[in-house]
Amino acid sequence: MAWDVFSFIGTAAFAISGAIIAMEEEYDIFGVYILGMVTAFGGGAVRNLLIGVPVSVLWDQEFLFIVATVLITVIFFFSKYLLSHWNRWGSYFDAVGLAAFAIQGAMLAMRLEMSLYAVMVAAVLTGAGGGVIRDLLAGRKPLVFKENIYAIWAVIAGLIVGLDVFHGDIALYALLVLTASLRILSVFFHWKLPRKNIEI
Repeated sequence: MAWDVFSFIGTAAFAISGAIIAMEEEYDIFGVYILGMVTAFGGGAVRNLLIGVPVSVLWDQEFLFIVATVLITVIFFFSKYLLSHWNRWGSYFDAVGLAAFAIQGAMLAMRLEMSLYAVMVAAVLTGAGGGVIRDLLAGRKPLVFKENIYAIWAVIAGLIVGLDVFHGDIALYALLVLTASLRILSVFFHWKLPRKNIEI
């Protein structure tokens, strides 16, 4: 049950995110659908490639493709109203998508009985991969490379799932809320990872 819920939440959140960014960049309707779909499914496709899951599994998610298509259509035809609120709500959708897909990716790696490191990598690729592809196609600097803490929350979620700290669906939903909340707080309070400035 949790797997399906996380798949639905992540797909919906990232489809909306990709479509709205495409609208901001003034893409035509085809571009909006492409960017929305790539954002929703790109991270999972890259993850499957790297952990040895057949890419064809992607095409078995007919319901999720329908969900993404409906949401992208809504964004396209009601963009005038929605775009005015994107600056306020955009980070929330992205945070929820990051958290849901990070946990889902980690769960898949656990099912395949992979190592802890592989679980964390699967979490990052699934959680942040679609967003990276979205930003690159939109000509933007990917969020994962910006100063605000982003992918580290996916790593932590993957670590928690990999260590089997949380048991049961309710605990995983709590992890979803916690991960998304930490991402939102990092945006709100401008939390940053340390970096080294080197003078040449």
